[in-house]
This record gives sequence, structure tokens and C-alpha cells, in this order.
Amino acid sequence: MNTDQNQDMLYKLTEAMIAYDKGDPKRIQHFIKVHSFARTIGIGEKLEEKTLFLLEAAALVHDIGIRPAEAKYGNCSGKLQEQEGPAPAREMLSAIGFAPDITDRVCFLVAHHHTYDQVDGMDYRILLEADALVNLYEDQLPEDAVEAMLRNVFRTKTGSQICRTMFSLSLTDR
Repeated sequence: MNTDQNQDMLYKLTEAMIAYDKGDPKRIQHFIKVHSFARTIGIGEKLEEKTLFLLEAAALVHDIGIRPAEAKYGNCSGKLQEQEGPAPAREMLSAIGFAPDITDRVCFLVAHHHTYDQVDGMDYRILLEADALVNLYEDQLPEDAVEAMLRNVFRTKTGSQICRTMFSLSLTDR
């Protein structure tokens, strides 16, 4: 698939996610911000085109399990999001025409985006970092929590630098 086709599919996925989260601007803003940071980090880390495309798709749908988790269980803990997210993600991606291998990997990432161990690729690592950047800000976590996340979650040079700069941290490079 070429770059124009990839961008068209990401546009359609963005539209579909906005419609999916209709009436919930906070969630829409969240996934848009995660997508933007994921793309920025992915470009900074020089991901190849297919991996960047996959990462961007995963960033857009990473929280798709929130609504089904709330409907089924009355809460949307990270584990429940991971459990309930792959099915609606697969349905949405398939309807738009994403290739099966891309859909499978995106669904894997949705099913693990709150799991910080056994990270098996740059797409996974960057999704964790992008989501952390947004959550640290949205949850207004104190500086010691931001520093702990920087030490324990961030591994990419680009994501680490964004975190240090955004939160004015003086911790040294990895």
C-alpha cells in the first residue's frame, strides 16, 4: 500500500473513532493526542513506513475497549480495556479495509496497551510512551510520578526527550 492509501485509511479510521466516541469530547481529544505523540515519536525514531502506519492505527483505537468495558462491568480499568478492546477494533479496522496482518497487530497492541512488560516491538513501546505522555498531563500527576514513568516506561530517545521537555525535568538522557 502506498503512502496516500495509508493516509486515507488513517483518515477514515479517525472519522470512525470520532463517530464511535460521539458526545465524548474528552475521549476524542485523548486518542487524537495519543495519535499525534505516537506519530511524532515514530518519525523521530525513524520507523519504517509500515510500522509507523500500524502504530498510528493502534494509537487511534487504543482505548476502544472503554465503552464495552463500562457497559459490561460498570468500570473501565486498564485490564478491562485490554480485554474488551480487540473485538470492536477488529470490526472497525476490517470494515475500513485494513490488511489482516495490520489488523492482527493493532488488536494485539489494543490488548496490551496497559501492559508494560514483555514489550516486543517499537510500535508497542511507542504506543505506551505516547499514551503515558497524554495520561500524565490529563491526570495532572505530580512530578515524582512523571519522573517514575520516565525511568520505568520510556525507552526511546524521542519519547524521553518529549517527556523531559514537556514536564521540565532535568533527568539525564538514557
